[in-house]
Amino acid sequence: MATTRHLGVKLRSDDKADGLKPAGHSRPSMDVTVEVVGEEAHEVTVGDDGTYADLVKAVDLSPHEVSVLVDGRPVPEDQPVEEDHVKVLRLIKGG
Repeated sequence: MATTRHLGVKLRSDDKADGLKPAGHSRPSMDVTVEVVGEEAHEVTVGDDGTYADLVKAVDLSPHEVSVLVDGRPVPEDQPVEEDHVKVLRLIKGG
């Protein structure tokens, strides 16, 4: 069973100092399937300047314990989301 989460970034005018763009100047939101390898898939809505790290956090994982793969290749977690399907490979699993 897939879960759905909505992730959006809304900025105030004083947030521009962070290097982020105000929502009005960004691409529209998109739905992304986040497949955690060996676990379940999640549907996440990412808006504006959402990054792959934002997708990882939306599925309750830490960017430090996973690699995000697009078409089988790792992508930098700080890169803006450009694909509608990603795989998340857990590098550390407790037990």
